[in-house]
Amino acid sequence: MSHPVLAGIDGSGRSLAAADWAAREALLRGVPLRLVHAAPRLPGDAVPNPAAETLHHVGERLLERAIGELGARHPDLQVRGEQVAGPPAPALLAATRSAGLLVVGARGSGGFDGLAVGSVALATAAAAACPVVLVPERPSAGFADGTRAARAAGQVVVGFDARRPVGEVVDFAFTAAEARRVPLRAVQAWALPAEAVSPQTLFVTEEDRATWEDQEVLRLSDALRTWQDKYPDVTTRTDVVLLHPAEALLNASREADLLVVGRRADSRAAEGRLGPVTHAVLHHTRRPVAVVPHAG
Repeated sequence: MSHPVLAGIDGSGRSLAAADWAAREALLRGVPLRLVHAAPRLPGDAVPNPAAETLHHVGERLLERAIGELGARHPDLQVRGEQVAGPPAPALLAATRSAGLLVVGARGSGGFDGLAVGSVALATAAAAACPVVLVPERPSAGFADGTRAARAAGQVVVGFDARRPVGEVVDFAFTAAEARRVPLRAVQAWALPAEAVSPQTLFVTEEDRATWEDQEVLRLSDALRTWQDKYPDVTTRTDVVLLHPAEALLNASREADLLVVGRRADSRAAEGRLGPVTHAVLHHTRRPVAVVPHAG
């Protein structure tokens, strides 16, 4: 965890809430916080341009104010800011090449009332080189404060597929739970076997359903054992539910500190696309969500 935590700010209350979340996360990780403000390029940037100079000064003041406020709230935090020219999403994506984590507000200063996730948040979550945390406008107080271990509802929730466990996603979730000293809740959604929902099947007995669910519980328990051995200090809880994966995760994470999901780091991500489950979760949850890229 030697790479800094990166936070994008645009002056909105949402981005400043995300920056405060990022500050707490940086302290947990023992790394610096890097604030980035992207200023749009204007025609004639190569020559003196009063409008461009004004935007630059506004950005500088925004960064100075944010650094001062974060430093006052978190005296042990190492924080610096930088201003880059260009649209926010490409600027942040370029900066993630040297970051351990990117934190952005689920919405920035643009968009409209009722919009759950903004275009910059979606673009970075889909294509960043590192994990991205999307923070809602009002994240739970003390979310990243590892001293808040006594809070009963504190937990990290991760979507888990015992048939195809994704190491990057599960490791991120266990590490987050360990740092916060809260339990990890592994959620596995399952569906009835194809033969159980065929036109020839008139009904599913409770006995059959219980048998299939027991098999899913055992499969999940077996698949988690590797990570439980690796992270012995993390208390693990499991949920095996007969629901669509997005619905299962949303239900489990209503009071969670953090929801962890994955997205494939392939050509689809380069086109700015997220999988349907991750996309649904981002648009419907009001909890901080970590989107972790993975290879498979």
